[in-house]
Amino acid sequence: MALIHYHTMPKLAIWPGITGSVYHSDQATIGHIDIEDKVELPTHAHPHEQWSHVIEGIFEFNIDGEIFVLEKGMSMYIPPNVPHSGKARTACRIIDCFVPAREDWKTLPFAGIE
Repeated sequence: MALIHYHTMPKLAIWPGITGSVYHSDQATIGHIDIEDKVELPTHAHPHEQWSHVIEGIFEFNIDGEIFVLEKGMSMYIPPNVPHSGKARTACRIIDCFVPAREDWKTLPFAGIE
């Protein structure tokens, strides 16, 4: 078992304007993600299923051409390999869960912020 303190972990640079504290188990990756206001995440896809839970702010997802606007307390499920993009309408805090674990995130650089 592991007790994870995301608020004391170093933040990783996930994408320009997107940082987060990330934990990997053998089966999943969980990230506490901060997204700056007006940051856009370009269209991409990955083999992981993704759950995104908005903790603060307003985030717009484009999931395979369909627009969803999420606010605090809302979640989005993105199936594996489905093209998606996003845009922060405000600064956001999101908890992302990926299954299986994101091997590509295990080598992300540190963001240089605490």
